[in-house]
Amino acid sequence: MNKARLKHAIQLSVALFLVGCASEPETYRSEYPEQNQPIVVSPIQQPEQPKVISKPRYNPEFNPSEYSKSSDSDYSSNRVSGSYADYPEVKAFIRHMVQKHGFSESYLNGLFSQAHRLDSVIKLESPAPSNGPSKPRLGSWTRYRDKFLTDAHISNGVEFWHNNADAIQKASQAYGVDPEYIVGIIGVETYFGKNIGKTCIFDALTTLAFDTPRRGKYFASELENFLLMIKEEGFEPRKPVGSWAGAMGLGQFMPSSFRKLAVDFDRDGRRDLWNPKDAIGSVAHYFSKNGWNFNHPVTKPAAPASDESIIELSTYEGNEYWQVFPNFKVIKRYNNSNKYAMAVHQLAQAIKQRH
Repeated sequence: MNKARLKHAIQLSVALFLVGCASEPETYRSEYPEQNQPIVVSPIQQPEQPKVISKPRYNPEFNPSEYSKSSDSDYSSNRVSGSYADYPEVKAFIRHMVQKHGFSESYLNGLFSQAHRLDSVIKLESPAPSNGPSKPRLGSWTRYRDKFLTDAHISNGVEFWHNNADAIQKASQAYGVDPEYIVGIIGVETYFGKNIGKTCIFDALTTLAFDTPRRGKYFASELENFLLMIKEEGFEPRKPVGSWAGAMGLGQFMPSSFRKLAVDFDRDGRRDLWNPKDAIGSVAHYFSKNGWNFNHPVTKPAAPASDESIIELSTYEGNEYWQVFPNFKVIKRYNNSNKYAMAVHQLAQAIKQRH
């Protein structure tokens, strides 16, 4: 084992130990709006709130084979083999999951024995060599905007709204979020569910946690949340697919966001962000929890000014200036980029106009 890996293992072990000592496991479901505490956002009659379960649904004596879909889903093993057999940081992570969350050690040994190290993910996470501060490129907003403000995106957005009109209306009313922005987020994130990603989430997060030191601690935390998520929801651990970075479903939630903010909007007993109804409710809940103001402005054209509420976007014809409001910053909680938030805003408005 080289010194760099040993150092990384020690750092991860210490970080996991401190996390375990800092607090008891959180009850994330308690953050959902309760039925006896409705969020009143408009004169429209408040719909019945989605089913909220205040306690985890899993049995503390969790048996992973209970959720196995085939015989090859039995993960029991006395030790870790395969790609991560010689990783002390993986062994430290398993000990953490056993001690803090009551996982079976043999189950995790078997699961990590089937993990695949994804070279493509390592490459995507590794930063390109830097030659110093980069200058803004002319037309960067135009190029970004043209990826999402297409006739196909707008038409598919109208179709998605039409096909899920009831869920979108109920989510908008329940959480106080303008419906077009629920649709706009899903459009920018996954092209209305047409591009949710094909990467095994468990493989992606394992690779990112133990083979990419730049943000390894962050992805180890997301891997922890992912394993808790599949335990709570009854997912087979190698089934969920999504982006190379571990984001899932139509709304591309990371596991920590899933556990905090995903909702069972169709009341089928499981939070499933690959299901449009649950994804719609969860996106609306995400916006609500981050401070969305119903029927308030997002942004408007402005003149150049030395004001933090004025942003500058580069087009081939010159710079655009926009005044942004608190709702714009809520969109940026999804992705901290002015271009991203503006694309969501403009796509949402274009879909609304055509719808």
